[in-house]
Amino acid sequence: MAATAVVWQPRDDGLAEICSLLEQQISPSSVVDKSQIWKQLQHFSQFPDFNNYLVFILVRAEGKSVEVRQAAGLLLKNNLRGAYPSMTQENQKYIKSELLPCLGAADRNIRTTVGTIISVIVNIEGVSGWQELLPALVTCLDSNDLNHMDGAMDALSKICEDIPHVLDTEVPGLAERPINIFLPRLLQFFQSPHASLRKLALGSVNQYIIIMPAALYNSLDKYLQGLFVLANDPVPEVRKLVCAAFVHLTEVLPSSIEPHLRNVMEYMLQVNRDPDEEVSLEACEFWSAYCDAQLPPENLKEFLPRLIPVLLENMAYADDDESLLDAEEDESQPDRDQDLKPRFHTSRLHGSEDFDDDDDDSFNVWNLRKCSAAAIDVLSNVFGDEILPALMPLIQKNLSASGDEAWKQREAAVLALGAIAEGCMNGLYPHLSEIVAFLLPLLDDKFPLIRSISCWTLSRFGKYLIQESGNPKGYEQFEKVLMGLLRRLLDTNKRVQEAACSAFATVEEDAAEELVPHLGVILQHLMCAFGKYQRRNLRIVYDAIGTLADSVREELNKPAYLEILMPPLVAKWQQLSNSDKDLFPLLECFTSISQALGVGFAPFAQPVFQRCMDIIQLQQLAKVNPASAGAQYDREFIVCSLDLLSGLAEGLGSGIESLVQQSNLRDLLLNCCIDEAADVRQSAFALMGDLARVFPVYLQPRLLDFLEIASQQLSANLNRENLSVANNACWAIGELAVKVRQEVSPIVAKVVSSLGLILQHGEGVNKALVENSAITLGRLAWIRPDLVAPHMDHFMKPWCMALSMVRDDIEKEDAFRGLCAVVKVNPSGGVSSLVFICQAIASWHEIRSEDVQTEVSQVLNGYKHMLGNSWAECLSALDPPVKERLARYQV
Repeated sequence: MAATAVVWQPRDDGLAEICSLLEQQISPSSVVDKSQIWKQLQHFSQFPDFNNYLVFILVRAEGKSVEVRQAAGLLLKNNLRGAYPSMTQENQKYIKSELLPCLGAADRNIRTTVGTIISVIVNIEGVSGWQELLPALVTCLDSNDLNHMDGAMDALSKICEDIPHVLDTEVPGLAERPINIFLPRLLQFFQSPHASLRKLALGSVNQYIIIMPAALYNSLDKYLQGLFVLANDPVPEVRKLVCAAFVHLTEVLPSSIEPHLRNVMEYMLQVNRDPDEEVSLEACEFWSAYCDAQLPPENLKEFLPRLIPVLLENMAYADDDESLLDAEEDESQPDRDQDLKPRFHTSRLHGSEDFDDDDDDSFNVWNLRKCSAAAIDVLSNVFGDEILPALMPLIQKNLSASGDEAWKQREAAVLALGAIAEGCMNGLYPHLSEIVAFLLPLLDDKFPLIRSISCWTLSRFGKYLIQESGNPKGYEQFEKVLMGLLRRLLDTNKRVQEAACSAFATVEEDAAEELVPHLGVILQHLMCAFGKYQRRNLRIVYDAIGTLADSVREELNKPAYLEILMPPLVAKWQQLSNSDKDLFPLLECFTSISQALGVGFAPFAQPVFQRCMDIIQLQQLAKVNPASAGAQYDREFIVCSLDLLSGLAEGLGSGIESLVQQSNLRDLLLNCCIDEAADVRQSAFALMGDLARVFPVYLQPRLLDFLEIASQQLSANLNRENLSVANNACWAIGELAVKVRQEVSPIVAKVVSSLGLILQHGEGVNKALVENSAITLGRLAWIRPDLVAPHMDHFMKPWCMALSMVRDDIEKEDAFRGLCAVVKVNPSGGVSSLVFICQAIASWHEIRSEDVQTEVSQVLNGYKHMLGNSWAECLSALDPPVKERLARYQV
């Protein structure tokens, strides 16, 4: 007789002990030491069958409360994430076999916990490792029993959300992909009388819009019919999912909704006023998605007279908006830790600034008001002044609404003016002085949120006012805006302080040297704000001071200004410890000041340099031994300190020599260049390049190490974070090469090979890296043309195309010295790319350097001579403007 497999059974005492621990863990009583219980449960995790006990409690402990069973399930889910792959097959099998019958459990909490655990297991081993799962889900879905349908639907929706692709792959033993089995059933559930099933089914299908499997693509008509059926569902969550589906389809496959565009737009306009704010928010996303998808603007144009009033109405603060509470905060109330937004320092980058700047709004809550304002902004950029006839009468009406109860309408109108400032500037420009004259008194409005929005809106018009500052009326208004914002910097309300300071930083960027006559009064206001602000707004003052320094540069270097600016900053600098995170914005601020003052920063340089060195050393110790460092490791300290050292090198030039000569910066820097964190390496290579420019001798003892490590960055996997590292490493190699000349020889072949690949795949990286690659390749070619010329045919075309995009400067001259040098060594290697060489040469507006001018002329005339009769043929392939530019070389 065949032996039957022994099914695992729990021991009663073990079961009782674990249940008791779980009961204590979830009990609200504060008498219990939760950390001890947690430790005990972690200790049990070491037993191979502990997870069997947990699944047994979840599924079979009928006598226990649902809360205890659920707690067992959640602990099981967390354990499986780490432990599942190393569990024995018997235990894996036991857990899976217990879960499936429980899909239809009577209690919904138990069902959803089971669904979560199933999705965790599928995430680890896919569906092919669990052959019983798909048939069980199908059986439950087809059962007509609500509990079974709901349990299976819940598990399925979690799989679709976490790992949608798993259902769109071939599964051994199955005739078709799982998605083909489930999709018809999900679409069928759109018509279920049970709201929970409609919601789960629609949410599951929506997950597939992005990856658009063939099964969904072929069922799009049915899906769209289903969406229209659900469009007016009584349950808000379902309507929200319908809106989300239309928004995603518009983003991913706009052609799918084009035949139904009118109906979709009518529907979106209707639900943009849905009583449920989450539904109207989801609907509001549609208008920006429509414009981004470049669907026909004329279709949207006829909706504008009806859409714009809805958007403006939704821009007013909702009664429950948390900003209304924040707006009451007086400056005397200290900030709580949770008030401080997480801050993100952007590491130093050399080259074109085309890296995406992550907007700090990620911390702010996205709501209907902000989404509506964003939609008006997008519409103004698409339609320009065409939206003004529908919008301006409403703005004027709202602005003239009197009485305290109408303040939200007035505020929304000011927000709308700011939102359209750029897109509708042509139409608004003739009325600019009236608009500004109207906004200026609002800076003193009794409602803080009107004062704060007026700061923002005025800053949006700032750059146009500055264009007008040439005429007396325009200059007078610019001064009034400047003084108005400075006055609001010293508002007693925190929210207004924040808005005024941010608005002022925007005006600083736009106005630049126009600020110089006002520097004294600007600094007095900024430093007065510095003295009175709480921690959160202090960060924005640092930013405004840094932006001021970036804008006026050496004009800041006057004793009278430094006496106002530096003492409070130095006092704060001395007050903060080396592990205080409030140092970050101050380090950034000093970076801008040191670059602006140049050698004028020398009196402050020694303590600043030493502090940066101390911070980097402390953090490098904290990384390996936090206890002896007395601080937790935080790499942002290192990044900010490296960037400030770069600022010192840039500002002081060769004056940095006396600071670094006796320091161990070289070894610290080399360590940072091999750090595993991309942002640390990025800032380290920026400093390496800055030191190479002003004091290359200092790097000499470890020169080959620096070059080798930098060259490794160019052949790394160039994902998003490594791109910026590669960019700075590439720039630093070029800066070092022109200073140490022949000593770069050992790495030339390797670097040229990497740069060639980067240039060939230019569309996959960003503009800054392409430009820096082209310049560094040119610099290496100039120094060692003999090593570069043999490989010309691999990169000549993309290299010349990249050089055509580089602006005229010294770096471009260096690159052309290299281009001419390799062509002289290997003229035949450039023939196939001659059209591109000509285009690159024609990209110069003017070559300042006589020797480069001569070299370029020799190259062109050399090819003319070498090609003989074919030269005319080459010229005929060029565009007329290129030929015109080349005419100056008499070819």
